[in-house]
Amino acid sequence: MNPIINFILLSSMMAGTILTMTSHHWISAWLGLEMNTLAIIPIISKTHHPRATEASTKYFLIQAASSALMLLSGIINAHLHGTWDITHLSDTTSKIMFTTALATKLGLAPIHFWLPEVLQGVPLFTALIITTWQKIAPMALLITTWNLIPTSITLTTGLLSAIVGGLGGLNQTQLRKMMAYSSIAHLGWMIAIITITPSLTLFNLTLYITLTSSTMLIMHLTMSKTLQNATLISSHSSIITSLFLLSLLSLGGLPPLSGFSPKWLILQELVSHHLTPLALTMAVSALLSLMFYIRTTYISTMTLPPSTTPLKNTWRLKSQPNTLPLSMFTLTSIFLLPITPMMTQ
Repeated sequence: MNPIINFILLSSMMAGTILTMTSHHWISAWLGLEMNTLAIIPIISKTHHPRATEASTKYFLIQAASSALMLLSGIINAHLHGTWDITHLSDTTSKIMFTTALATKLGLAPIHFWLPEVLQGVPLFTALIITTWQKIAPMALLITTWNLIPTSITLTTGLLSAIVGGLGGLNQTQLRKMMAYSSIAHLGWMIAIITITPSLTLFNLTLYITLTSSTMLIMHLTMSKTLQNATLISSHSSIITSLFLLSLLSLGGLPPLSGFSPKWLILQELVSHHLTPLALTMAVSALLSLMFYIRTTYISTMTLPPSTTPLKNTWRLKSQPNTLPLSMFTLTSIFLLPITPMMTQ
């Protein structure tokens, strides 16, 4: 793709997200979401592969339908109450439609089926954008209206997403599909706590973006798309191998890594609000997610690929790109837990 066109698309995508985050009017929030969607469609389909075309079509249909549903909820609310302010959402039907639309955009269960299929049809860097940046705008709208959306819907959706994300990732051999189910599970944890402690949702979202970025940047750097490719990560560099292991375990929430802190705080908050059965079920679902993370780390870092030579490193390595972003994300994903009490006071 032409660098100028690529820059315009990325700038439009960022502008759409910022517009949605800073708006309190239904039309401007909807307009930002549409800018975001229309900017990423050419990025998804730029490889001209049939799977990329299929992924872009699925993504467009899902996002367009959910945006239309969100706009309809705003129109109904404005017709009944005479205001276009998004913080004055008071009609029950509009609340349910609004929450459903944003849950569809995020890929939460039970409307999650599009996310693994879309990620499987795109390159790793595009998958990184879909699983991180594209989650910011819908989540910002949910955080803005946290005291208006029904708690029963958020708790049910969060629990279902955590379970589906844990079970769905167990039998995956494709790393992009595994990361899709990981995204569903993490978003389930965020949505479950959003009506109780929205600041904890924001902290979880920030850490999720950091952890996912570090993991998928390593996959992009080593060109790993399947579990079979993951066995070759150890032949690139011992440092990259160690960072991949720590990033995946942190993403799974294994103490004492950074990914444990949001789960710990969310479980503590749920128990303090007398939601112990929900907290117990989500803790068990986190073990399911941790299972496929540990399986991936074992395959990629503790086994060696079949080889006819005694060498453990690949011959004539390609020149490595700039790894500064990877270093920043990885350090944050590993060493954030010790300062968590200071951040949550």
